Amino acid sequence: MELPIIIKGIIMGFSIAAPVGPIGVLCIRRTISNGRLSGFVSGLGAATADGMYGCVAAFGLTFISSFLISQQFWLRLIGGAFLCYLGVKTLLSRPAEQAAKAAVSSTVAGDYVSTFFLTVTNPMTILSFAAVFAGMGLAVTGGYRSAGLLVLGVVIGSALWWLCLSGFVGFFRRKFNSTGLIWVNRISGLIILGFGLIAMASLLQIGG
Repeated sequence: MELPIIIKGIIMGFSIAAPVGPIGVLCIRRTISNGRLSGFVSGLGAATADGMYGCVAAFGLTFISSFLISQQFWLRLIGGAFLCYLGVKTLLSRPAEQAAKAAVSSTVAGDYVSTFFLTVTNPMTILSFAAVFAGMGLAVTGGYRSAGLLVLGVVIGSALWWLCLSGFVGFFRRKFNSTGLIWVNRISGLIILGFGLIAMASLLQIGG
């Protein structure tokens, strides 16, 4: 029996979001340090970017896709530099004893924007979607409606993964004391910094 196209999109979005990369590490760290909401909102930023790139792939926006891939050197440079900045900032940060309530809204907005920015500066995500489209036989033949349902499914699937991840990690959050949080920051910072350095090193291949 043929699965509805929105279900296929959900499976795609979930599977593309699931591998733990720099966004996953960032989401885990923010969930432990700031709570489930911070981790989930961070994931939603990535899910929004996934949906945007899913649109490019599903609607066949060749011009946009070609432009982003042609500019991948600068996008990777910006994204890699930002990852290095976040890694160092996380590595050196100390957990606050109590978050200020007035800063919650601005922090949540920053969590969303930062992960959206990190995801959108990786134009190779388009190729990931294109490859999965082809591998799962998801060539959109039903016009804009089918493409729209597919993209909606991608966003739902990606958001579902971040909800599961932040919820699971948040379950164990109270087991971390201040010393444990310091080590979470150090380990997360080193991993995020490592991803940033890898991104910067990949520029040598593009430049060469």
